[in-house]
Amino acid sequence: MSSTRVLVLNSGSSSVKYQLLDMADSRRLAMGLVERIGEETSRLKHTPLTGGGAERERTGPIADHEAALKAVAEELAADGLGLDSPELAAIGHRVVHGGLKFTEPTVIDDAVLAEIERLVPVAPLHNPANITGIRTARALRPDLPQVAVFDTAFHTTMPESAARYAMDVATADAHRVRRYGFHGTSHAYVSRATAELLGKAPEDVNVIVLHLGNGASASAVRGGRCVDTSMGLTPLEGLVMGTRSGDMDPAVIFHLARVGGLSIDEIDTLLNKKSGLIGLCGDNDMREIRRRIDEGDEAARLAFDIYIHRLKKYIGAYYAVLGTVDAIAFTAGVGENAAPVREAAVAGLEELGLAVDGGLNAVRSDEPRLISPEYARVKVAVVPTDEELEIATQTYALAGKNS
Repeated sequence: MSSTRVLVLNSGSSSVKYQLLDMADSRRLAMGLVERIGEETSRLKHTPLTGGGAERERTGPIADHEAALKAVAEELAADGLGLDSPELAAIGHRVVHGGLKFTEPTVIDDAVLAEIERLVPVAPLHNPANITGIRTARALRPDLPQVAVFDTAFHTTMPESAARYAMDVATADAHRVRRYGFHGTSHAYVSRATAELLGKAPEDVNVIVLHLGNGASASAVRGGRCVDTSMGLTPLEGLVMGTRSGDMDPAVIFHLARVGGLSIDEIDTLLNKKSGLIGLCGDNDMREIRRRIDEGDEAARLAFDIYIHRLKKYIGAYYAVLGTVDAIAFTAGVGENAAPVREAAVAGLEELGLAVDGGLNAVRSDEPRLISPEYARVKVAVVPTDEELEIATQTYALAGKNS
């Protein structure tokens, strides 16, 4: 029996998202989410995608990630897809921060795990949860290849002129301060899929990718390689996001500490969890913001305008970085579903060869598609991202085919 299945795990601080895929045909077999781990109100939602099974949900305390993964294993086993199946080739783990050491998917051993742990200071919210998921999965299947796929890896091709901040070099190097970038699996997948949509090879295409979800980032991709991206040392920098501020004068932090009396932890919470759209208007759901705008809500209108202003600035900046742009690709929850955001982001950029066709933009679809008029010099695309498929593909290419 051939081993062609890959389990993809995305472990958060209190959640585990998972998908099981058969890489023989890139088909999803099951998917699910465990949330509120460690609480009395934990919930596991499991969706079998083969065999006609119904979606299942279980609620009640799930103490930790080990209990969560055991519960996931039970749900998969109930569908005949258990973790003990000889058809399972590998487990792929999303790891947010790989620093400069990890530039490609990596088979996990003790040394790799130790290095991921060493990076915790630059990813304190994400890497610890990723590590917990890896340790738990290795304990459940110590015989199985486990692969780390890093959010930062796609961005390691940035030149030093883009990756370095203009600060004292010795201090920056001592504390590993530089631009790393995130959402790399999405940017890699979408830039490749955009080239395919244009009927070209990735190395022949320059693309600006706009990953717009609750977290949001932009990247400039030249010939399949990232040359700049908006997130930096952490996912706080760059675009206006659901709860994160994005770009801001660093002296705001000093001002809030000295004049406002806020602690470092309070400022961290403010900028990461109470800023962005929710800080501006109290909502971080673009659908709700658009509804409020339609009702004449000025706070929602200003929040939207600030969001679009920042987005448009990055489009222009990355157009300048690339010199020649073949396409702009919108992706992720907002990018794929919010037609007003796409229209507003491109409006007024006709001199750059950009335009959106209102009719095409209004169409909802799960398929990659062009929404620019035929005459547009630069194509505007909507390309649904598929980070799980990207992780599974990279995991199987590295470990699965040898199983």
